Amino acid sequence: MNQYIAPTASVGDNTILGHNIVIMDNVEIGEDCVLGCNVVIHDNVKIGSGCRIDDNTIIGKKPMFSPRSIFKDQNNWSPTIIGDNCLIGANVIIYIQCEIGNNNLIADMATIRENVKIHDYNIIGRGVAIENYCTIGNRNKLETNVYLTAYSTVEDYCFVAPCVATSNDNYAGRDKERFKHFKGITMKRGARIGVGSIVLPGKTLNEDCLVAGASLVSKDVPEKEIWIGSPAKYSKPVPDSQLLDNNQDKKE
Repeated sequence: MNQYIAPTASVGDNTILGHNIVIMDNVEIGEDCVLGCNVVIHDNVKIGSGCRIDDNTIIGKKPMFSPRSIFKDQNNWSPTIIGDNCLIGANVIIYIQCEIGNNNLIADMATIRENVKIHDYNIIGRGVAIENYCTIGNRNKLETNVYLTAYSTVEDYCFVAPCVATSNDNYAGRDKERFKHFKGITMKRGARIGVGSIVLPGKTLNEDCLVAGASLVSKDVPEKEIWIGSPAKYSKPVPDSQLLDNNQDKKE
């Protein structure tokens, strides 16, 4: 079996390692984990117990910075940390300086950029892209091919349907003034977004609101309201049966 495990790395009891694995300096992997083939774990990464990491996944990758990027390289990166009982699919990339909590599922081909914090019991779907400086709370679901722009916040019990896109730049890449105004979206507790919707920079989706599929959100959405259309406008209240506090699912 072709493997490289740095002498300073530690691998817990009953952890199974696949072919062609690379585990770099000072990596810590807990007990009862399963790592597939061709997995690369970069320096200083810490992985809890009971985790599964599938083929061709990279954890702790440093970003690349264009001379034109608003983000700059730094000398002292903190390590990526992954909690217990996480399931991480194939061809996933989790960058350096990320904090991933316990019991998360991160599906195949997802990308999680640097400086992202994800708490517990989330589902990050296939092909989801989470850009840098995002925070995701507990028990959220981001479905296939969601794009979550940098500087966004998702609180708890939120739902984002497939192919939702978000933005953080009202200047569309021109005018230096834009550097003062970058802001992603904010989803308050229990907010939901339907399939194929677009949310413009800096918009807040308040508690228990619902954005219908294929909508364009250009204003903040009030709590417990359904908005629909392009641009999205008020349609009706969210039914009582769908409110988070009346929904048994929130206790799961």
